Amino acid sequence: MSRPFVFLLPGMLCDATVWQAQIAALSTDFTLAVPLFRGFDSFDTMADHVLAHAPPSFSVVAHSMGGRVAMEILRRVPERVGHFIVMGTGVHPLYPGETERNRRLLEIAADGGLEAVADIWIPFMLHPDRSADTALTAVIRSMVLGNKIDDLRGQLHAAEHRQDQSRYLATMRHKVHIVCGDNDNWNPAGLHRRMHEQLADSVLEVIPRCGHMAPMEKPDAINALLLQWLNKPLP
Repeated sequence: MSRPFVFLLPGMLCDATVWQAQIAALSTDFTLAVPLFRGFDSFDTMADHVLAHAPPSFSVVAHSMGGRVAMEILRRVPERVGHFIVMGTGVHPLYPGETERNRRLLEIAADGGLEAVADIWIPFMLHPDRSADTALTAVIRSMVLGNKIDDLRGQLHAAEHRQDQSRYLATMRHKVHIVCGDNDNWNPAGLHRRMHEQLADSVLEVIPRCGHMAPMEKPDAINALLLQWLNKPLP
């Protein structure tokens, strides 16, 4: 009997590194795939990329930007999606000041490369308890530097030209599991609570003393949730 297929969708400037602990915990029982979103500049084309490599049925676990891609996949082919889990993500439209923030990030990249982006990005993404964790920050820095500035530019372009996915939430009948860190600066817990309230069938788990990078900051807690949810029989 074949193992259930699960996509692990990474966020901005991320790759399979962000899912290292989850891959170790899930690989015995599940067939896992981690798509890369380098070279894309829209969430639509990212979703196309995932679906082009998808079996007839699959589950989705997504983090941050990957969650927006996951929401597009669920909107398109809900009948093919099994378990659906998003963490550290948002569905809101462009907010005031976001374009200016992104422009500043690209200016920093142009002046100092992705090294300079990592310098400001990593502390913002982590809970203060983990910002001095040199082992963790070194792994995240290496992951960020695996990208090119054009990858950052394309992913920021995708974010700036995204649809307002919140308008789809009320019509979704799929069970959605939502996870966030209580100290997520990028997509705060309040955004996840609003998402939870708008969905017909959802579960929300807030991870204490955790920032945006929950799969890396709190791997044991995330693994426990994923194993619990992914092993539940589907309706």
